[in-house]
Amino acid sequence: MELLQNLLLGLIGVIGIPSLFLLSWAIYYDLSRSKIPSGFDSPLKLRGLHCLAIMAFTVGKCLELLGVCRQVAVIRFLTNFWNPRADPSLSAKDLHFDGVPVRVYQPKTPSAGPRKGFVFFHGGAGMFGSIAFYEDVCSKIAKETDSVVVSVGYRLSPEHLPPAQYKDCIAATIHLIQNAASHGVDPSKIIVGGDSAGGNYATVVAQKLVERSDLPKLRAQVLIYPFTQNMDFNLPSYQQNSSMPLLFRENFVYFALKYIGKDPSLAGQALKGSHVPDSMRLKYGKWVSPDNLPERFKGRGYKQVPLAPCEPEVYRQLPEALGGYFSCLFADDSVIQKLPEALIVSCEYDVLRDDGLLYKKRLADNGVKVSWFHVENGFHGMMNLSKGFIFAFPAAVELLDSIIDFVKNL
Repeated sequence: MELLQNLLLGLIGVIGIPSLFLLSWAIYYDLSRSKIPSGFDSPLKLRGLHCLAIMAFTVGKCLELLGVCRQVAVIRFLTNFWNPRADPSLSAKDLHFDGVPVRVYQPKTPSAGPRKGFVFFHGGAGMFGSIAFYEDVCSKIAKETDSVVVSVGYRLSPEHLPPAQYKDCIAATIHLIQNAASHGVDPSKIIVGGDSAGGNYATVVAQKLVERSDLPKLRAQVLIYPFTQNMDFNLPSYQQNSSMPLLFRENFVYFALKYIGKDPSLAGQALKGSHVPDSMRLKYGKWVSPDNLPERFKGRGYKQVPLAPCEPEVYRQLPEALGGYFSCLFADDSVIQKLPEALIVSCEYDVLRDDGLLYKKRLADNGVKVSWFHVENGFHGMMNLSKGFIFAFPAAVELLDSIIDFVKNL
């Protein structure tokens, strides 16, 4: 018995002491780096969630430095523990659409006719996230809107660098359009949407499909806190929410560089705007401007900061950052004018808030019908946090309900 007790104490020491140090580091990092605005209504809950994220990313980074595995592999492994139960009112089938893995959610109740189809692209910086992680979100949308939801498991970076993600999203969408009848879907009522990086993919899919005269037009696009430009990281939302969990301004640029396979040490120059050549500043500056934002979003200490002088060597290393796949805000008017009706969801405490608002203005200025839902107590990445005993946020429920209401009314 004494030997067993000693073994247990030793095991607790081996596991418990490093865990205590890890937790202490996460708390220190959160308290010293995070700045949660006074208007946010659940700061302690968000700090707790942020500490868990810090611990996960720290473990991943340590294992990467030790040569055990990549940081992204650790994050993916940990998020795979998120395994919600399938909703019994839905059928969920894992299929492949033109070689791309998808999960198709379909209500079991009979329908009077073909249903709407919603092709969903998950978030996660193009490196994280999965079909399984978004099970609750996609199930709820399918159930509450009586639609067929296709969740797309696109390839992830860094194993597959862009544009692999976009190609998978477009391929899966086209497959559904061309095979809509076999899935009980009306091909004229297909919607694309996603959150964060997935929102960006949805914009690109919608833009690319306006060029396909051989296919039925998309019915709508749902863009949930998307990133739409990589030109100016000093817009009001980037300044106001620069240290707001769960996405810091500097971390957004760091992971964006990792995503496209570039040296993260370029983050400092990118944050200042040194990667933007003068020709692009002249061409696109009219769209990437705080003047295009409502006045209510220019408070909370915002100060206009001009882009730093261009450094040609930095631009030479980052030309794709300003290309159509990454900065969909820069699409020609001739493309924007043909886009389908849109819902744009923004969150007040999100660095990417203004990306969505700028894209909203571009759509509206070109005659595209736009609905907008702004989550006053929202933050980046909250879409998956509508359920749960500890880390559920009422604002996440509001966010999901706005999407459901929009899809229902199409």
